[in-house]
Amino acid sequence: MSDYEDAIESLDDATLGLRHRSLWDPDRDSLGSEIVPGLREVSQLLDDDDSSVLTEGDDGVGCPLPSTPEDEHLLDCEINEVLKAGVLSDEIDLSALAHTAAEQAEEFVRKVWEASWKVCHFRNLPQWLQDNDYLHAGHRPPLPSFYACFKSIFRIHTETGNIWTHLLGCVAFIGVATYFLSQPTMTLEEKLVFGAFFVGAIVCLGMSSAFHTVHCHSECVGKLFSKLDYCGIAMLIMGSFVPWLYYGFYCHFQPKLIYLSVVTCLGVSSIVVSLWDRFSEPKYRALRAGVFMTFGLSGVVPAVHYAISEGWFNAISRASLGWLILMGGLYILGAMFYALRVPERFFPGKCDIWFQSHQIFHVLVIAAAFVHYHGITEMAMYRMTVGECTTPDKSALAF
Repeated sequence: MSDYEDAIESLDDATLGLRHRSLWDPDRDSLGSEIVPGLREVSQLLDDDDSSVLTEGDDGVGCPLPSTPEDEHLLDCEINEVLKAGVLSDEIDLSALAHTAAEQAEEFVRKVWEASWKVCHFRNLPQWLQDNDYLHAGHRPPLPSFYACFKSIFRIHTETGNIWTHLLGCVAFIGVATYFLSQPTMTLEEKLVFGAFFVGAIVCLGMSSAFHTVHCHSECVGKLFSKLDYCGIAMLIMGSFVPWLYYGFYCHFQPKLIYLSVVTCLGVSSIVVSLWDRFSEPKYRALRAGVFMTFGLSGVVPAVHYAISEGWFNAISRASLGWLILMGGLYILGAMFYALRVPERFFPGKCDIWFQSHQIFHVLVIAAAFVHYHGITEMAMYRMTVGECTTPDKSALAF
């Protein structure tokens, strides 16, 4: 097939593309303003309203000038001839026109989708978004962009409560940390100790809010932020241990070092497990709760150690053992709500938007974090009141 015949086939497609892109409309007497430079001469010709005159050498069968716009076939004929000349002279790049049209169509579809998406039923979700089958309606469909995901924060759906509970908690801890760590009376060592707790809380709550915001973007993004969410939980548990062990064993370096080392190892292990791809699957919900509950309950060992060595009364009055127990109870209660999916298990379809187990879990996590903050500040105040340690004997350093 000759180059000319190839061009003829391409011209038919180009003409159709120009119509769709509104570069030429048979109802108008001129080409659009978007016409490429190679067609400017044709634009002037089509705008000319003089009577049709055959040029020298024509046999009277050719296409007339557009003074007869009622004959659409004749206009098509003239446009085809002009386009033939443009393609054969390489003045028109058909591939560039097609690429531009495709980009414009894709952008248009994306904007329409972002503006018009509606919540859907659980059964209409793709498998990678199906997590809790007790929540029937109000789910977000897969959203094509991060902008659409973050914009959905201000709409009502199954994740609205999960997003806002930890988002507000994250902002609250940022404010508390800024105020507390800016106190001029605090030493650098104390700022580092409390900073570990604040960083853990802020990262945990921030990653949780981010995950619930963007996990509907795509399966890949959902898995990534799910891992970051679980890593944030591990960081919160580690950060919570640091100030309690620091002040609880303030005058006992050896057990403090051992416990901090063990907590660090457990925290790193939890993070490694969290990075396992299958860890975020719905069927491993109980395993996830068990891993973090075990990590948190490991704090019972240093608490009992302190109570035996210092006495239960001192453990409660000096080491804020009561606040520590309350914090642990709130975390365990929240994990049980999360693992058992209560109350939606007993009221399917009734807790789709509010009062679902994950929202209750979020609220209990924030409450536990603030309870722990109160407890460790009480321990810090006691240490400031008592002052520095007296020189301990060897038995005090023994594990």
